[in-house]
Amino acid sequence: MPDHRNLILFDFDGVLADSLEMYESAVNMCFERIGFEPVRNRLEFLSLFEENFYEVIARRGIDLRAFAEASAAIAPDLDYGSVRIHPGVLDLLFLLKNGNDLIIISSNSSRAIRAIFPEADSCFQQVLGCDFTFSKIEKIRYAMEFFRARGENTFYVGDTTGDILEARTAGVKTVAAAWGWHTREMLERARPDFLIDNPVQLLDLFGLPGSVQSPES
Repeated sequence: MPDHRNLILFDFDGVLADSLEMYESAVNMCFERIGFEPVRNRLEFLSLFEENFYEVIARRGIDLRAFAEASAAIAPDLDYGSVRIHPGVLDLLFLLKNGNDLIIISSNSSRAIRAIFPEADSCFQQVLGCDFTFSKIEKIRYAMEFFRARGENTFYVGDTTGDILEARTAGVKTVAAAWGWHTREMLERARPDFLIDNPVQLLDLFGLPGSVQSPES
């Protein structure tokens, strides 16, 4: 990797946090609160992330403002403490901060991210959740403009095909994290620029020394 500063954008759920069970439960609670039928199984839930999550549910007839209000209403009932950050994430971020700019770009709310990951503000320059905008494309382009970053120096690390599609549309390099929500096969079909199986490979990608635990540890 060339000797220059990169802008590295991270999805949160799946990539940094093992939050699938809680996130699925929260979405179903929101659906029920606004009178919409909950998802029937895990596969159906994961299909909501094959594109931008909010665009998918809007096409299914869900009012996004009502969904956001429901999400805020159920927030006090969620057990954020039950969600664990993947092993090695703090070490990984500490190493990547050496010469790079780091931002979280997520479909989750910044409030939820900070509740699950109190160290977020010390690891990242910004946390951009759904309360910033629903579109990851817009968040990515905002981050690039803020840091005056070029597409070839900007990398989005995501774990769903929707992540890869939005990042590609935004004009940045795509890094698929195969330890997250979507399977390696699904991510391969999305044709990311890089496909990695554990965080150690991020260090290799950016030419940094060090080691971290993989999420499977």
